[in-house]
Parts: sequence; structure tokens; C-alpha cells
Amino acid sequence: MNYLLTNQETDRLQFRLVTAADYDTWFPLFKEDNVAKFLGMPDGLSQTEQCDYWFKKVFHRYENNLGGMNALIDKQTGNFIGQAGLLIQTVQDEERLEIGYSILPKYWGKGYAQEAAIKCRDFCFKNELRDTIISMMHVDNIASEIVAFKNGMTFEKQVDDYKIFSVSRAQWLKSK
Repeated sequence: MNYLLTNQETDRLQFRLVTAADYDTWFPLFKEDNVAKFLGMPDGLSQTEQCDYWFKKVFHRYENNLGGMNALIDKQTGNFIGQAGLLIQTVQDEERLEIGYSILPKYWGKGYAQEAAIKCRDFCFKNELRDTIISMMHVDNIASEIVAFKNGMTFEKQVDDYKIFSVSRAQWLKSK
């Protein structure tokens, strides 16, 4: 099943596949405090190793039909502002579909994560990909927790250092 939102759009964003050419644009994300922790990366990686790790993971997902992050392009400026998508995750031995999102620091606080997350949720439920979708975030990542709440999700449980929020298709339909 294809979980990628390639060629999808919102009011401000266009979704496309991430390419190797996006590396230098994405690199500044890994200068920020806590990004490696929030993205679940191994400890002790340099900024370059973190970006390499991220891109390897993105392309692994594409190649193995595990969903994936899409590049988010500002439709007005053409700027690459972040990544978002639907990801297959294993949570306590259960396969779940997750909405993932990550925005470059200079675009934080402008509502892009929320806009992308809503598009991912709606895409999932309109295409009947799953009956429930989740967002997982590190317990210290309050900004992502706020995005999950605004996306109609409620706290489901905590697994290790991660909070899991979810929303069902039935809940989504009721909110329409």
C-alpha cells in the first residue's frame, strides 16, 4: 500500500518526495537542541551523522513500502520548509500508522506542522488506509504534543520516553 502523499497540497504546502538534493537544506535542523532526542536518533552523533541517519531512514522507508516523509514546499515561495508523512511504526509489537512531521527551525511557529498533520490525517481517513492513526513524540516535545491535540488526537498511552496520541476514523467523521 502506498502511504506517500506525493503531489498532495494544502492551502500553503505542496508535498513531494524527499531527494538527495534536499540534504543541505535539511542540515540546519540538526543544529537545534533536542532535535536528535525528539527524532529518536542514537546518542552522540555529529550534525552530519544525524542528517545522514535521517536521509538513510527516509530512503529506507521509500524502498520498503513503509510510508515516508514527504518534503513540504511553500507554494508561494518554493522554499523547502520541512517534512511530513505517514509512517509504518511498530509500537509494542503492533503495526500502527503514524503521522510524522518535522519543520525547519526558521519556519517554527507558523502553523506548518499543524497544516501538514491535518492533511496527513485527512488523507489517511479519506483513503481508508487505517481506522486509527497515531502521532508519537518524545515526552519533552511539547510543541508536537500541541499539534497532536489540534489534530483531534487524544492521549492514548506512554511507551518508554514517548507519548502516543491517536484519533479514529469514527471520531474524525463526527468532527466533520
